[in-house]
Amino acid sequence: MFKEIKLLFTNRALIKELVKKGIRLKYRNSFLGIIWSLFEPVLSITIMVIVFGTLFGHKEPEYILYVACGRLLFSFFQEGTLSACNSVRNNAELIKKVYIPNLFFPVSEILWRFIVFLISLIVLVLLIIIFRIKITVNIFLAFIALALLFILTLSLGIILSIVNVYFRDVEFLWKVITTIIMYLSAVFYYPNAILESDWGFLLNCNPFFSILQLFRVGVSCAEFSPWFIWYPLIFSILLSALSLLFYYFNHRKLILYV
Repeated sequence: MFKEIKLLFTNRALIKELVKKGIRLKYRNSFLGIIWSLFEPVLSITIMVIVFGTLFGHKEPEYILYVACGRLLFSFFQEGTLSACNSVRNNAELIKKVYIPNLFFPVSEILWRFIVFLISLIVLVLLIIIFRIKITVNIFLAFIALALLFILTLSLGIILSIVNVYFRDVEFLWKVITTIIMYLSAVFYYPNAILESDWGFLLNCNPFFSILQLFRVGVSCAEFSPWFIWYPLIFSILLSALSLLFYYFNHRKLILYV
């Protein structure tokens, strides 16, 4: 297991090329290119604010920032895990021809998605400037949230990439699960009413919800709770260890199924 992890660092050049390949393929034959990473979230955030802002009666600038945080972070989580899920199968021909550790593919998928996601955060910066949102020392919590989000997405991506080799319909099942996660993460609504109800545990048990709320605390559109740090931190550490163990016990058999 440690040998495979060491290979990630000793073969950084290969990881870099896989990351470049992912970004090139995403924007190949695209008129807007990388600018689409800013334009697309602006459109979707606008629609969400118009629809849900009208539905819930929220017109304040803080709500726009609130929805923007949810939309940007969830898109990375959803797209990152789905692309990682298919990463090993999509590179089956390459795996059969030359020896490349299977771990490289989900890692590179998550990395290039994360780079594009960081670029899309420019939208959030512009909203903070436009609405003159006051940034406090809590901003460092946003960076902690981003680190936890990356670990959570990568760990799930590794597990999904392996399971999807054995069971080809995992991709479709995960799309349904991520939709459920979205509704249980307060992406576009304030969670107070649910947290105070008998169903509050559904949100509290969702690590993505805690990470999202921690990020929102960092950009001054949510109230802080220690749970937002400790729960996703412990969950992400345990899940990352589980993903590496799962990879270690399965990576030699994958070539028989891809």
